[in-house]
This record gives sequence, C-alpha cells and structure tokens, in this order.
Amino acid sequence: MDEPENTDTPESNDSVTETPEQPEGTGEFQAADFQQVEHTSQGDGTGEGPNLDVIMDVPVTLSLEVGRASMSVGELLNLTQGAVVELDRSAGDPLDVFVNGALVARGEIVVVNDKFGIRLTDVIVPAENAERKAG
Repeated sequence: MDEPENTDTPESNDSVTETPEQPEGTGEFQAADFQQVEHTSQGDGTGEGPNLDVIMDVPVTLSLEVGRASMSVGELLNLTQGAVVELDRSAGDPLDVFVNGALVARGEIVVVNDKFGIRLTDVIVPAENAERKAG
C-alpha cells in the first residue's frame, strides 16, 4: 500500500513554498481599496469650501478661566465662607476662553445688560493652540 505523500516539507515538492505561521484566529489579509478624493478649496474664493451646515447645531461648552491656584488637600479643607484664594494671574490680565476644553481665545470681562460677558481680545489659531499645548 502506498503511503500518502507528505507536502509539509519543501523536500517532498519543489513547488510548495513555506508561508510563515499566522497566529490562531487570524485569516488572510487583503489590501484596502480606497476611492480617490477630490481636493476642494477652503473658502478662498477660488472654489467651494467645506459644508459646515451639518455641524452648526452641535452644542459646545464655552468656559472662561480667571486663573488657577494650587493647594494641598489640608488647605482646601480649611477653606471657609469668606476665604480668599489667590490666583496665579494679576488683575487686568486677560481671561482664557475654552470651547470643550480647548483654548480658543483670550478676552476681558464686560457687563452687558446687568450680565457678565467677555470681549475677545485675542483669538487663538489652531496651529498656535497646538504649539501652546506642546510647549
């Protein structure tokens, strides 16, 4: 009786190529096929800009930071009504304006119809914001 030919070793068949073992549970991979995306201008007057209408109703949180202070838990627990906490900014320094936690501008406090407001004095461009985070 003839024994079945073993094709697991390269010596038994020259046309068989060894493939590296794949971890259990993985299959073969196939390259992704992507469509070409056309580049449009960003509202510079030479073409159509991106359509921002889809995000205009997305709520964001705007917050202002007057300053910061560091203290121990013990000092925090000793604070009582009427206590004054010294902040790291001087009076007259601009406030930081954050949108969803990202610094977007600086400004000064104003009063409008008996309510506080902020007058923006410096708008932070995205590249400048990234540099400030890195630095």
